[in-house]
Amino acid sequence: MGAGNYGFENLNDNNAGAEAGCDVNALEAWKTCSGDPSIIVAVLDEGVMYTHPDLAPNMWCNPGETTQGAKTDADGNGYEGDLHGYNFVEDSGNISWSDANDTGHGTHVAGTIAAANNNGIGVCGVAGGDGTTDSGVKIMSCQVFSGQNSVTLAGEARAIKYAADNGAVILQCSWGYNSSESSELQGYVPGPATEKEWAETYPLEKEALDYFINNAGSPNGVIDGGIPVFAAGNEYAPNPAFPGAYSKCVCVASLAADYTPACYTDYGQLVTLSAPGGDLEYYGKIGEAEDEYWAETAEQKGAVLSTMIKNGKPAYGYMEGTSMACPHVSGVAALGLSYAAKQHRHYRAADFIALMKKSVKDLDSHYAGGATKTYYMNHTTVGASPETVELGKYIGKMGTGLIDAAQLLSNIQNKEYSSDMKLPNMYVGIKKTSTLRLDSYFGGQMSGYSLTVANASVASAFVSGNVLSVKGFAAGSTTLTVTAADGTSQTVVVTVRKSAAGNGWM
Repeated sequence: MGAGNYGFENLNDNNAGAEAGCDVNALEAWKTCSGDPSIIVAVLDEGVMYTHPDLAPNMWCNPGETTQGAKTDADGNGYEGDLHGYNFVEDSGNISWSDANDTGHGTHVAGTIAAANNNGIGVCGVAGGDGTTDSGVKIMSCQVFSGQNSVTLAGEARAIKYAADNGAVILQCSWGYNSSESSELQGYVPGPATEKEWAETYPLEKEALDYFINNAGSPNGVIDGGIPVFAAGNEYAPNPAFPGAYSKCVCVASLAADYTPACYTDYGQLVTLSAPGGDLEYYGKIGEAEDEYWAETAEQKGAVLSTMIKNGKPAYGYMEGTSMACPHVSGVAALGLSYAAKQHRHYRAADFIALMKKSVKDLDSHYAGGATKTYYMNHTTVGASPETVELGKYIGKMGTGLIDAAQLLSNIQNKEYSSDMKLPNMYVGIKKTSTLRLDSYFGGQMSGYSLTVANASVASAFVSGNVLSVKGFAAGSTTLTVTAADGTSQTVVVTVRKSAAGNGWM
């Protein structure tokens, strides 16, 4: 597709255009995988409109709860009515989106990740599935902004821990402090400059992120650890903002539709990856403000279209920012983990991030040779003057490149940085039963398993379809051998022990 097909080039006097391929390559990736419901993405943002028809099919549902906002804690996790997530601003199960000061930001980023695909309405999320039931990744709404209010640091830490403890493996965070290099003349208050300064100023935030990084996922699942994805910031600054700039986070810068850095994006050595985020100062008509909401008759805009809220009702709309680039990367990460789960691959979180950094389209070649970019910082003003930037200053400072979903899936298929998922050792309490799905550890086989327990006085085991059940009889240990229909087998240790919690764990 050539630049002329986008329609952007007619919006501004500087002939800003678009280039084919400046996207995350989702269409090609979807030929291989479109998502998997076992992958949960926690959206730490404004409340996600979980009733939006393009999001409802892919909302995470807490299996122990039945009603969002109920006044009972049905699953006993300490949070009342958390069917699709929790409102940490109000310490309530009432996830909200109708305050006069709510922007729809959380709903917008959620749609980029997992709006339901092939359902005949709206937009398609990067990992939104193929249109069949439960084919997309799941969105967990961890509300940390509500109207003009936001969580305390303690509330933020609770939200991050909640995400890890309830199954999320990706933390989607389109927020952060201002860049340390942001301009005070433009009204910004500069944030922390170094990892050390950030960690000393916000130790609880770092502790919570480290908890997610180290404790999300499972040693026996598709990923051991969690992946926090943050926006780099929108202050036009040569140093990305924290917490995204933390070395263990994925920090995302924003691109226009022609591979150039979005005019507002923060950049620098601490950026991890780049993704499309829109650029209205580059594409917008001078002297005119764009309509935020989508209409079929509207002309093409230089911003990102996604799920939105209008007067408390489901809608679609345009936004721009590293906030919009960030969920593109979260969506690709979720799509990659979906495919890894289907391929029965296991990753450590740090290794999966390394694979993402390798799965990119080059950007630096677009910035070499004296290339420049002209945009209008105050483009809605009739007298807006042009700003010209030398693109050479972005070389090596937009991460490793533009994230490419199809490349990531190809690298997963090639088994890079991963290992086979192995049947885990099992722990069970006396007179208690533990269950485990076997198909993930035996190439997707759904039936035909046989079992052998070495010491039947310690534990027994039986299988129904692809579900293994182990019951403890007496304190001690024994071996369990599982043999699949294709003849492959794995032997693990079953430990039976007393426990205060009653389930075999100390």
